Amino acid sequence: MAEDITIAVLSGKGGTGKTMVSVNLAAVAGSATYIDCDVEEPNGHLFLKPAMLSQEIITIGKPEVDNRLCDGCKICSDACAFKALAVVKKKLLIFPEICHSCGLCYTLCPQGALTEVPQSLGVLYTGHHEDLQVLAAEMNIGEPSGVPLIKALMKHIKGGLTIIDGPPGSGCLVHETIEHADFCLLVAEPTRFGEQNLALVHRLVTLMGKPAAVLLNKTTGDPNPSEAYAKANGLPIIASLPWDDELARVTSRGALITEESGAYRQYFSTLLATILKEAQRA
Repeated sequence: MAEDITIAVLSGKGGTGKTMVSVNLAAVAGSATYIDCDVEEPNGHLFLKPAMLSQEIITIGKPEVDNRLCDGCKICSDACAFKALAVVKKKLLIFPEICHSCGLCYTLCPQGALTEVPQSLGVLYTGHHEDLQVLAAEMNIGEPSGVPLIKALMKHIKGGLTIIDGPPGSGCLVHETIEHADFCLLVAEPTRFGEQNLALVHRLVTLMGKPAAVLLNKTTGDPNPSEAYAKANGLPIIASLPWDDELARVTSRGALITEESGAYRQYFSTLLATILKEAQRA
């Protein structure tokens, strides 16, 4: 396998088959790293079933006030873009559930009444599936942003081949994931909704200067809006995966199709080789 290449598998929306593609690419990659960046709802482990080696609590700083120093000046609450601070009757109230840990309040406080205290954001897991290193993180329910979890995951990229199972959509979590990729594989379904969300994530990778190609999943031979978008916008179509009842059944029970079908193992091995060739050329 090629050295020091990071592939991000992305989708503009959930349900396109992104994780199915990611875990099967990882399963045929041999000695490589798989990182599940869908920190709001990681599910790659359901397919890879890794032997877990360690867990690490990831913390993030949140403000804490010393009421002996705070004079209720409202400088911090007026500056907070997320409205996580409020002053009521000269008393500062902090709402950690909506705090994004930007640190602005500590910087602006003229009395030095605010300090940063660590709070749990989520858990980072590491394990192995045969020769594949498996990493994932899961954000605590109710946290406003999982970006620090993705930053923590990305620190585990040590070289060699890395396959990132990105978060769905095109928001902040996806942006942080793309930042570390050498090549982006966009998985799209053949619907109008799929086309619209493919367009969003395609624009994002283009703005970030990342080479990309699309895999058209669940194709049926009927008109495919995602295919039409790709052709109209110069997005290379690297592969097509027809709808298959057997693939759906195997995936629905949390199994890897590449471990149950020689034909699919060959399909994903060829797909990975093609992606690596495109990534090296980019």
